Amino acid sequence: MEGFSNARITKPDAIPDMPERLEAFLSAGYHGQMAWMEDRKAWRGAPSALWPEARSVVMLAESYAPNVDPLGNLINHDIGNISVYAQGKDYHDIVKKRLKRLARWLVAEGGGEVKVFVDTAPVAEKPLGQAAGLGWQGKHTNLVSRDTGNWMFLGAIFTSLKLEPDLAEIDHCGNCTRCLDICPTKAFVAPYQMDARRCISYLTIEHKGPVDLELRPGIGNHIYGCDDCLAVCPWNKFAVQASDIRYAAKGDLAAPRLADLVVLSDIDFREKFSGSPIKRIGRDRFVRNVLYAIGNSRNPSYLNMIATLITDPDPTVAEAAVWATGQIKLTAP
Repeated sequence: MEGFSNARITKPDAIPDMPERLEAFLSAGYHGQMAWMEDRKAWRGAPSALWPEARSVVMLAESYAPNVDPLGNLINHDIGNISVYAQGKDYHDIVKKRLKRLARWLVAEGGGEVKVFVDTAPVAEKPLGQAAGLGWQGKHTNLVSRDTGNWMFLGAIFTSLKLEPDLAEIDHCGNCTRCLDICPTKAFVAPYQMDARRCISYLTIEHKGPVDLELRPGIGNHIYGCDDCLAVCPWNKFAVQASDIRYAAKGDLAAPRLADLVVLSDIDFREKFSGSPIKRIGRDRFVRNVLYAIGNSRNPSYLNMIATLITDPDPTVAEAAVWATGQIKLTAP
């Protein structure tokens, strides 16, 4: 099935409570600087508004489960921790090509029209995934499956064909709160509710400018994304390891040295992260993250290395270098 781990069908109107849920999230300001969520809320809240001709939605999941414990890097403060999904080739390109091939097959077999979406479009993939029966939205708000755990890329094929929908999945989290308890920055305001402004994935990827001082220690050595809440989910005992070698870590990205990353120029950054989702945030934001990790390491061997960044042309990088220097000197003999 084009490399997908699972496929289920639902209807565009299967998540009638989505506009209300989305409005509550936005009204609370939990989306932070992600203005696109507000701008496109009509489409994200109602899949039928995105493409009125759609009669069915085929939801697909592809595993990217790692073969090592993603939490292992957290104890090594001289290593940067990159989210598993971003260590290899950009999944958008891989998943979208597979979706298009599957969509062409669907048209050849049944006719109709199709549109494919993967992550970048205003589609409520996780609620649609639950409505289709791929899994349920766990307390960490990500989709969890009894068959494949929670390491899943999601894709959607909207079609004008009327297909028989599958049954929605029910919640199987029970009394478990591991994902909530492990969050270093306390991003979960309640089970199933996240304040993205405190989420390390948001802070290291979406947030522009300096991160609040109170949140920096919790970032630890996460330099792009965070897998903590995913990694501790007990349902991962059923996780299906990623079958596509392109999702495997490229070069040293499974355990990159902070000393190698903090000195990257813009050209170096673009070359190192060519074909990677990391490239999207640019050198300045990435080096800012690396400097936060260096500050949290409290390792004085970095002082000379980051001294030149105190006068970096980017003010956020310069401020992060000053902060990191101050953190290291707090514990210097």
